[in-house]
Amino acid sequence: MTQRTASATPSRYGSTTVFAGVATPDAKARPLYSRWRSCLAALGALFLSACAADGSMVQGRPKPDWSLADMPSQEGRIFLVTGGTSGIGYESAKALAAAGAQVLIAARNPAQGEEAIASIRQETPGAQVRFESLDLADLASVHRLSERLSATLPRLDGLINNAGLMEPPERGTSADGFEMQFAVNYLGHFALTGQLLPLLQKADAPRVVTLSSIAAARGGAAINFPDLQFEHAYDPAAAYGQSKLACLMFALELQRRSDAAGWGLRSIASHPGVSRTNLLANRGGVSGFVRRNLSFLFQPAARGALPTLYAATAQDAQGGAYYGPTGMMEARGPLGFAKVPPAAADTRAAAQLWVVSEELSGTRFPSPVR
Repeated sequence: MTQRTASATPSRYGSTTVFAGVATPDAKARPLYSRWRSCLAALGALFLSACAADGSMVQGRPKPDWSLADMPSQEGRIFLVTGGTSGIGYESAKALAAAGAQVLIAARNPAQGEEAIASIRQETPGAQVRFESLDLADLASVHRLSERLSATLPRLDGLINNAGLMEPPERGTSADGFEMQFAVNYLGHFALTGQLLPLLQKADAPRVVTLSSIAAARGGAAINFPDLQFEHAYDPAAAYGQSKLACLMFALELQRRSDAAGWGLRSIASHPGVSRTNLLANRGGVSGFVRRNLSFLFQPAARGALPTLYAATAQDAQGGAYYGPTGMMEARGPLGFAKVPPAAADTRAAAQLWVVSEELSGTRFPSPVR
């Protein structure tokens, strides 16, 4: 395990990524060349995704115009949404609460949590929603939340692993010494899922939805096992792409292991395409350029949340599937199966990542039945 050091990143996190691969640091923090390189890499990833779209799954494709009106009642169900104070997480929590679910919003900032809850209750009076403190960059915080929920909830019907951090310009480390994007986007959710597995198994039809990104399909994206924490050569976009690829690989491997071990989970991945959230608000540099000149690529956050909500609630949502927009470059458009990049379909790498993640997080899932 990497030696514990203090966090060096000033970035905030709390909602999932929405514009994969576009660097978002202050313009003064990075050279112009690096910022344009990230922008071009992001656009290249979008075009590659578009070219590969024809290879997506066809059989069992969800209704393209699926909307909140199609979402079944969630009365009596209990959901935990990480990073639910803004963006995709907030829209997901709001929709679930409106459908009758009991929703727990887990995030770092209690003040933002109360604001989100007040806003949800304004739209849905009597909504069953509450805040839970969680810092995914601190595995001790993950453990404390898991213990609280295990002691207070009768079961957990759905876990939405949504919170995310996108491309801090400088390499920062978590409380446990891991690169921040790897810690927040992936490893914290891995540990949370494993520790909440007994609570999920108490539900009749539990689901785990893990958010990935179109950055997972960026050319060259792979799990860098020799330098998993980017200690030797930190690249914000590459580290971000790896973390989101890890999320996708985790979702697919979780379904395989659930099937093998009889955990009874339906594990599903989703991504929101390119959506407008506060991660891109009031930014300069490349992000500001994109917002000014490529705004047609963006969709509302509520629209970006539909793949996640479909995965979490639709009766026909398939375990082991990956949902997202199916329009141009998977940036926006009708709901459907997202393209699974070859690196995410590598079962040997997924198994290796699983073992490494158990070691790094100190979380052990039950062993599959052989």
